[in-house]
Amino acid sequence: MSNLYRIPFLLALLALKSTHTNAFTPSVPIRARCSNILKSSESDTQNEGTLSAMEQFQEAKQSLIQSAKETDPSPDIILAKSQSLEEIAEQVGIGQASSSSGLLSGEWECIYAPEDLTRSSPFFWAFRRAFPGNSDQIFEITDAIPAPIKEVGPAVQTIDMDAKTLVSQVKVATLGGLATSMMTTRCTIERTEGLDGLVLKVETTKPEESTVLQKLGPLGDFLNQNSKPFPSGEALERVVEGSSKVCMVTTFCDEGLRISMNMDRPGEVFVWTRKSFGDGMAL
Repeated sequence: MSNLYRIPFLLALLALKSTHTNAFTPSVPIRARCSNILKSSESDTQNEGTLSAMEQFQEAKQSLIQSAKETDPSPDIILAKSQSLEEIAEQVGIGQASSSSGLLSGEWECIYAPEDLTRSSPFFWAFRRAFPGNSDQIFEITDAIPAPIKEVGPAVQTIDMDAKTLVSQVKVATLGGLATSMMTTRCTIERTEGLDGLVLKVETTKPEESTVLQKLGPLGDFLNQNSKPFPSGEALERVVEGSSKVCMVTTFCDEGLRISMNMDRPGEVFVWTRKSFGDGMAL
């Protein structure tokens, strides 16, 4: 083929190759833009789902807190809202495996108890185990004392997972506030039970910070600081062996809220809000 005829032939081949490449093989920038669009769309979908679930979680959490702080909250409503929060929290992966998450440590205030606030103390859980036939009758008598003759609260627990201790303090005021004390029960955390349980051994119980003793001045302070706590755990063991040990099951625990119950009384939840973390840094 002469050069004269070869030139149009080569031009035709180049034109055909150029057309084929543009039609079926996207350039690198186009492929990159498509890939980025797909990734962005997938990310947006995931974010929308996560945000939606998190919004539901936050709403369920706030709804429970609001109901728990009402003057006379319904136990059925509190239980239902607690279970709803736990279900949503499990979907977003928050608040589960409380015994190993590290979030239990810190100071907590009870904002809801199914009975008198004193019942948040593990001592009363153990007392029920030692006296299963009489404890409720005894509690009914003490719970029936009206305010201001008897007022209870706040109730606070300090949990230290490193030291393996739980300290329960419930403020009890009598005679219109003329006499107050912090009923303090100290427990040892013997072991974890599954993903959400702590086995507690009640050790001692003592009324601390008594205003009656404080009115005696330095002598009262001395007596308050040096009086020995009552070995309540040992006393309960003498009544029924093993009664000083109770299991606290925590079905939800995050940075600010905790839902716990006595394993012996499932369905009766206690709702707690955090006052500080384990290192003492307040929220």
